[in-house]
Amino acid sequence: MRTQIRFYSSLLLLISLFACGSASNDGDDLFAAEKYEEAIQAYDKFLSTNPKNVKALYNRGRSHEEIGNSDLAEKDFITALEYEANNVQVMLSLSNHFQKQKNHSSALLYADRAVETPGAPAMAYFMKARALHQLGNTDDAMKEYSAAIKMDKEFGQAYYNRGLLKLATNKKKSGCEDLNLALKLNYSQASAAIEKYCK
Repeated sequence: MRTQIRFYSSLLLLISLFACGSASNDGDDLFAAEKYEEAIQAYDKFLSTNPKNVKALYNRGRSHEEIGNSDLAEKDFITALEYEANNVQVMLSLSNHFQKQKNHSSALLYADRAVETPGAPAMAYFMKARALHQLGNTDDAMKEYSAAIKMDKEFGQAYYNRGLLKLATNKKKSGCEDLNLALKLNYSQASAAIEKYCK
C-alpha cells in the first residue's frame, strides 16, 4: 500500500503539470481544495456546454478517482483520450488505473502507448516496466526500468523496482546496488528491502 501511495505521489507531480492550465470553471480550485464531489459538480456544469474539453474531462476523472468512483474515472479518462489521442498524461492515468485494478495487460497497453508517443517521460517507461514485471516478463521489464533510469537518474522508485527484479532473478550484488541507490535518492522503502536481502 505504501508503494502505491509513493508511486501515486510521483504521478501526481506529472498530473499537476497537466492540470495547471487555464480552465473556464471552478472545478480546478475545488479539486485543489480536495472538495472532490463539489469539483465533479463544477466539471459537470462546465462539460455540459464544453463536452470535448479534455482537461475538464481528465480532471473530473481524477476527482472521481479520489472518491473511489473508479468506473466513472475510467470512463472520463477514455473519453478524454478519444478527443486527444496523444495525451500521455491521460494514458499514464489509465495505466495506473488498470494497475490498481490488477488488470496488468490493460495497464501495459496504455503504458506502451505512452512510451510510443514522442516526448514520453521516464514515468511512462517505469509504468510499462511495472506492468511487464507483474506479467512475469522479466527481461523486458528490466529493459524498461533501465530506460526510465537512463532518462531520469534520480528516479528512486525505478532503482528500487529494478533492484527487486534483479534479486528475484538471482542478481544479488547488482540488485543490492540498485536498492542502495534508491535509498540514497530518498526512496525510503528501500531500507527494509536492504535489511532483508542485502545484509
